[in-house]
Amino acid sequence: MATADTAPAVPHAPPPQPRSAPRPVRRPPSTAVPEQPNSATLIGSVQRAMRLLESVAEHEHGAPAKQLARETGLALPTAYHLLRTLVHEGYLRRDKGLFFLGEATERLGSSGAQQKRRGTVADALAQWRDSIGAPVYYAMYREGEIEVVCVSDSPGTPAVEEWADFRETAHAHAIGQCLLSQLDEDARRDHLARYPVQPLTPYTVRDGHALLRRMQRMRRMEPVTERQEYALGTVCAAIPITMGAVAATVAISLPSHQADRLLPAAQRLQTEIGAHLGSLALSISI
Repeated sequence: MATADTAPAVPHAPPPQPRSAPRPVRRPPSTAVPEQPNSATLIGSVQRAMRLLESVAEHEHGAPAKQLARETGLALPTAYHLLRTLVHEGYLRRDKGLFFLGEATERLGSSGAQQKRRGTVADALAQWRDSIGAPVYYAMYREGEIEVVCVSDSPGTPAVEEWADFRETAHAHAIGQCLLSQLDEDARRDHLARYPVQPLTPYTVRDGHALLRRMQRMRRMEPVTERQEYALGTVCAAIPITMGAVAATVAISLPSHQADRLLPAAQRLQTEIGAHLGSLALSISI
């Protein structure tokens, strides 16, 4: 009779486990290496031309090609080629063997300054809009035309919809009346001859003679107000700003049911303008 093997069973060794791959090292966000521009995407000739422009800008009285090549580390033939190209495009000009910044470069500089001035004005208008609780407009009279340069409003304080061209309806809105009041008699009559008075609402001044009489009664540097002359349901006030021979204005508008706020708000705006006009240089040349 067969007997069962009672020897203790030898346990099987566990199968070998595959070696796990090492976890990738993750850099914390704060130590992430910024992506560097691929040098293959950079255009060397543009870089060299820009270095030449920067070098010329450092020489108020001009500089010769050899000096510019030395300062920029360029081979003289390369410098000559780039300088001729920049002169041809108007970014440089050459006079008696010296190179100076050209008109195209000066236009770029003036455009940058203009954008900075616009930003300064826009920031000021936004500050006044929030403090007064009304949309704020900046306009000027330039080359015989009314020009609204900047408007700052918000969903809670929307600007007046320009349903009739502001340039043609100066007689009806506070902005236009304020600007016209700053002109001399001849310029004012010239404007009204080109853009005759016409009624826009039942409250609009009826004719040019009545408008001129009204302007004669206006006191210098006082706010100009109009009530529903341009748009029904809206009242406006404009503060005159005169710098030299240029007329400008900052204005506000309110719904007509807030008409009692108009004059106090305009007086507050005038105080704000007076306090900041010097530092803002309210962009007569904007």
